[in-house]
Amino acid sequence: MQDVQNQMDGRGIAIQRVGIKDAHLPFLIKTKEGGFQQVLARICFTVALPEKYKGTHMSRFLEILMPWSRKPLAEPEMESMLEEALCRLDAHSAEVSLSFKYFVDKKAPVSGRRSVLDLDCCFTGSKIKGQPMEFQLGVDVPFTSLCPCSKEISAYGAHNQRSVARVQLRFRPETECIYIEDLAALVEAQGSALIYPLLKREDEKFVTEAAYTNPKFVEDILRDIVLELRQLKGLAWFSLECENYESIHNHNAYAAHEESLV
Repeated sequence: MQDVQNQMDGRGIAIQRVGIKDAHLPFLIKTKEGGFQQVLARICFTVALPEKYKGTHMSRFLEILMPWSRKPLAEPEMESMLEEALCRLDAHSAEVSLSFKYFVDKKAPVSGRRSVLDLDCCFTGSKIKGQPMEFQLGVDVPFTSLCPCSKEISAYGAHNQRSVARVQLRFRPETECIYIEDLAALVEAQGSALIYPLLKREDEKFVTEAAYTNPKFVEDILRDIVLELRQLKGLAWFSLECENYESIHNHNAYAAHEESLV
């Protein structure tokens, strides 16, 4: 059969990323405890297309992905996936991004009731032929924030809100990446109080009072997270966004920061 994709193209435009997006497959993600958590990932998988080719072979992306969906997945497996893409698609560079919900165990502060908190996570691997893979971990971590200004000027209480920190990390080669569980714990501890899916009345009292005794602006939270991230061994780069979903305004409070540590 005629291979239209391999036909020559005369427009002289190399495409930086071409492939598939919004594919969904199950994967096994390693947990801190040594086991694996099955997740459903939304996938974007691309390669660079040389200017001489009319198109890429879309079916090959899924052929590469399918076997890995039945195996535990971490950085070495993602690099093998990208190596296969570089070879089978005759590409100079390749990138794969897996977005998924990951669940961490939470224990209520007073009652001890157990529940699981869902975190939006993303693994991204990018590789140029002949070079090591660059791996990026992304995690969105929710927490509670309480406004210092509101507490200072109000006779009764202070307004608080649910907040989120969106963290992206890249580590230096040969450095082990942080576990999702540890990164979430590091980040959420910098808010005014932690968030729990399941709280009894005694827990709600504890969390409300904890936030009241630890007021923070969005700027405070971002700076405190930055200081903690700088202490991570082997961290090469990070970006951070903090957003408070304001309870008394029709807008959100926002702060962002990016830093290279190489």
